[in-house]
Parts: sequence; C-alpha cells; structure tokens
Amino acid sequence: MNGMVTSPEEKISNGGFLKKLEIMGNKLPNPAILFLILIAILAVISAILSSLHVTAVHPMTHKPILIKSLLSQEGLHWILTEMIRNYINFPPLGMIMVLTLGIGLAEKVGMMDVAIKASIHSIPKKYVTFAIVFISFMSHLASDAAIVVVPPIAAMLFYSLGRHPFAGFAASLAAIYSGFTANLLIVTTDVLLSGITTQAAKIVDPNAVVTPIDNWYFMSFSVFYLSVLTTIITEKFVEPRLGAYKGIKEVTLEKPSLQQMNALRATGIAALIFIAILLVMLVPEGAILRNPETGAIAGSPFMKGIVPLLFLFLLTLGLTYGLKSGSIRNADNVISMMSESFKGLSGFLVMAFAIAQFIAAFGWTNIATLVATSGAEFLQSINMTGLPALLCFMLFGQFLGLFTASGSAVWALLSPVFVPMFMLLGYHPAFIQMAFRAGDGSLNTIGIVNPFLPLFLEGLGKYKSDAGIGTYLSLMVPYAISFLIMWYLLFIFWYLTGWPVGPGAPQRLW
Repeated sequence: MNGMVTSPEEKISNGGFLKKLEIMGNKLPNPAILFLILIAILAVISAILSSLHVTAVHPMTHKPILIKSLLSQEGLHWILTEMIRNYINFPPLGMIMVLTLGIGLAEKVGMMDVAIKASIHSIPKKYVTFAIVFISFMSHLASDAAIVVVPPIAAMLFYSLGRHPFAGFAASLAAIYSGFTANLLIVTTDVLLSGITTQAAKIVDPNAVVTPIDNWYFMSFSVFYLSVLTTIITEKFVEPRLGAYKGIKEVTLEKPSLQQMNALRATGIAALIFIAILLVMLVPEGAILRNPETGAIAGSPFMKGIVPLLFLFLLTLGLTYGLKSGSIRNADNVISMMSESFKGLSGFLVMAFAIAQFIAAFGWTNIATLVATSGAEFLQSINMTGLPALLCFMLFGQFLGLFTASGSAVWALLSPVFVPMFMLLGYHPAFIQMAFRAGDGSLNTIGIVNPFLPLFLEGLGKYKSDAGIGTYLSLMVPYAISFLIMWYLLFIFWYLTGWPVGPGAPQRLW
C-alpha cells in the first residue's frame, strides 16, 4: 500500500519539541512503581512528622490526630500483618475481575466488533457523525479495546461516504478519549473509581460507600450533551478545515456476515429478555430486588449487586452470540476465552497491589486525615469552599493527568487527600469523584504520556503516508480545547442546579 511508507517510530522522530516531551514523559515510572516510590516517601514523611509530634484536631470527633510512623516497630507490624488484607480488601479488585469475565467473553466471541460494525452500516448518512460519536461514547464498555477498534472503523466509514477519514477518526477518538467514561451504561471505570473513592471516604466516615452508579445521572446526561456538541465541532469546524480528501483508495469497511447478523439479533432478543426479567424483579412493590426493610430501590440488593448483575448480563450476551455465531462450540471454549481475557488484567493486578498499599498506609499513618483537615481549614479561612475550590481541584487533577496514562492511578493518588477534605466541607464523595471525572478526560488526546500514540499515527498513516505527530496534534488539539470547555461548563451548570449526581447521591452531605 503506497500510504504505508513511514513507520510509527519514524513519524514520532519528526516531532521536535513534542518528541522531547514524549521522551520525558516516558521516563516516568510505571504507575505500580510510582506508588511503591510514594509509599517509601510516605514512610519517611510519617517518621519525621511523628518525631516532631505534629497533631491536628479532627473537626467531627474533636479528638487529636496523631501521626503514626511506618518506620516504627508499630509500623513494621502493621505492614506485615495487613499487606495481604489491604490487597484483598481493595474494593475495585474483585469487581474488576468479575466484570472482566463478562466483558472478556463478549469481546472474545466477536460480539463487540460486530455490534459496532453493524450499527455503523445501518446509519442514515446525515446522522453519521452523531452516530459515530454516540457509538464511540457507548464503546467505553469495551474499555481500552474501544480505542483500538472504533476510531479506525469511523475513519473507514467516513472514507466510504466520500468524507475525510481524518474527521471520522478524530471525532471518534475525541469521544472515547476526551469524553472518557461518559456512558449510559455502567462500565469498568465506574466500578474502579467508585471503589477507590469508597476507600478514601472511609478515612472520614468508616461507613461511607460510593457505588458504581453514583455518577450515573451526570455521566448519562454528558453523553447526549457531548455528542451533540462534538458533532457540531466536527461538521462545522474540523472537517471544513481538512478539505476534500485525496489519497489512498484501498481501505474498505467490512460488513458483518449473515451468520454474524443473525447471532447479533439473537443476542438482542436475549438482552431484552434479561432486562424484562430484571424489571419484574425490581419494579413491582415488594419485588425481590427491592430493599426488604424500606421497599425502596435505594439501598436495595439491586443497587448493591449492580456489578454481579452487569456480569450476568454480559455473560448472557456473550454466550448467546457465541453459540449462535459458532465461536463457542463447547464449555471449554467459554473457559478458554475467559481465561484469555484475564491475561489483560496482569498490569492492573500489579498496579492495584501498589495502590491498595499506598491508600491503606496513607490512612493508617493519619497523614491523609491531617492533610484533609488542614486543607479544609485553610480553604475555609480564605473563604474558598465552593465552586472555585472544586475548579482548582479539577485543574490540578487534569494537570497530573497529562503526565500519566492511567486516570485511575491519578485518582488513587488524589482521592485520599481531596475526598476527605471536601467531605469535611460538606460534599458527598460521589460528587467529588464526579468533579474529578469532569476534569480528567478532556486533554487525554494530547497528553504527554500516551501509550496509544504509535497506534494513532499508524491509523492516520493509512490515509496520509507522511502523517506525524504534528498531523495528529493539529487534528486533536481543537477537540481537546473544546472538551475542556464543554466539561467545565457542564460541571458548573450541574453545580449551580444542585442536581444529584446519581441515584441516592446528592451533591452535599448536609
């Protein structure tokens, strides 16, 4: 193919200053190593503060807060006796592992890929841009796999319609990457972040729980809001600037086969049956999945069991599609596919170990409570306890996000400080998590540390042989800036309305 002249590595080497930034960013350690380093630093700081007898008064219990040293005998005993418990009890660990079984099966049988292609092929031309963006948001269900699969398909579709493929690629990538975690469904990121937030919230309130659906109102609304605006940005600004496409004409968008489409229809029927059964068990008064004490949905087995229910839903879809399409022939195939999906969890399992130890140690030393209390008192002393404080927190999280490819790692770093601090100012932990999510994603496409950059350049290279980092950035910077503005405006609007961020999750605790 005449467009594939330069390799991704050669393209990156032409980045100049941006290449230097990339090299600097790549020198940052892996998130797991980073948190192990932070634990070592925390140990030293805890020893110093403990020796100086630094204390504070807890604003809720009015008891003195004493710093405990990790380098003391007590600290050593805590590390040895609690290390395994810290890991096993890390809230996201079990939830992510269970969900991976369901998502992994759906992906391995080919359901995800066929569903995306089938949806794209059935879209009327005038709604293509909006549909591409909307599907890209919904593709978060496939986690990082969406970044690999959907933008190239969007580029192919735009090309097949005589439109510039870069516009399709960029619009899809922006929705997935800059609109990260905005979805109508509960995805793995909801589970991961809520688990980290729960752990941090327990520093102030041992009974605090943030569920995966506690940001659902905000994240669902953002899908439609961002889809409409991203469509306008693409069709009115980005695509006209690109002009008519003149280049390679050898890229085709493969249509699903008849067998795949029949399997997809059967899967849709299975999904409807599952949802219908679930509604029967939830909607009627006194239904089995309602709260047995109050009869409400709040605090019900349905709310507490959303992850197992989502797993069963995905398992149903994956099994139906696999059996109907022929990709599953026996039970061994199912186990093999699930086992294969777990291989992709290895990095998360290692990172989760380090994060779990850091958060637990941060809480045990009482440094998290000290910092949160001091921070809350400082913000109150300068009368900065409302929207300005939240916006500064969002900007700080976004700044850190430029230097790491893992948003969950940034949240694991920030949550032990900012969740307790804002809780002491009266904010619900789910609302604080929402503020982080609104501020975290917009600049993902131009982040300094981007492990997918060579993949993106290769995708663009299929349509323009000399596409390099400059091409990529000139394409994505307008989206990054637009999403930055759109996310912040949405957050400010939500804050001013006082709307809850999810079912049973108000903005404030009091």
